[in-house]
Amino acid sequence: MPAVRAVGYLSLTTAACGCHKEGADGCYGRQWDYTPSRYHHAVDIPKSHPRYKSLMTRELLVEMVGKGVVTPTGLISQGRGEAFDYMMGERTTAPAEDAERAAAAMLLLAENPVVCINGNAAALDAEGLIALAKAVPAKIEVNLFHRTPERMEAVISHLESKGADVVLGRVPDERIPGLDHDRALCTREGIWSSDVILVPIEDGDRAEALVAMGKKVISIDLNPLSRTSKTCTVPICDEISRATTNILRFVEELRGDREATIKVSESFSGAECRRRTVDAICDALKAGL
Repeated sequence: MPAVRAVGYLSLTTAACGCHKEGADGCYGRQWDYTPSRYHHAVDIPKSHPRYKSLMTRELLVEMVGKGVVTPTGLISQGRGEAFDYMMGERTTAPAEDAERAAAAMLLLAENPVVCINGNAAALDAEGLIALAKAVPAKIEVNLFHRTPERMEAVISHLESKGADVVLGRVPDERIPGLDHDRALCTREGIWSSDVILVPIEDGDRAEALVAMGKKVISIDLNPLSRTSKTCTVPICDEISRATTNILRFVEELRGDREATIKVSESFSGAECRRRTVDAICDALKAGL
């Protein structure tokens, strides 16, 4: 039985973040310290446990906080998403699969596709996102809300350790219009010049800003009612590792058949997909009564 990693204390200190000019207004770099807690100890979680995958995912994220890849606020994000997955029966729904097929089509048709990765996405499914980027092929760029040079390096180094060849984002040279925080920072080679962009576990305001720039935005967000899901071109309401696996499968199925790929892309409706997702959640909840 695998040993679950020890949970620990998380503390916040505020200091100059290093990614703004010294003395700039609103510059509050957040550095999280991780200390193993004497109130927690390693326990064994048997694979037979009905919540095995969920519990192991939680422990993985706590470990990634310790490594600087995930922030504690990312744990809240994970819990919120997991609640929606629970209501969907922890499975890929029919509308999610349709969205994943449309995502594959749009990525294949793109001139400059980009897979954008944040801390939670890197922690949860680095291998899947990297495999998808290589298959399309698409560029990879890291974009963070809680951005410090140290955290950027932690996330990019984690992706490189999982097999990513080139990861953009270390040295931004553009800003996304309409955003006053660090998620505006991007590279001209990647996000700025992309025409189709995959944004797993995304912030709604950046999704809106990317759409306003004329980009086709594919989101992976388990909440069909979020601002991201409502705004983006293709809202995939599915758990990230299931989503990347399915998109990769559809990339291989559609590759070489341009006519079919165009048809899949042009026939997809994000609004209809979200409506069907809400219906699927209601059906799953009723079935569980």
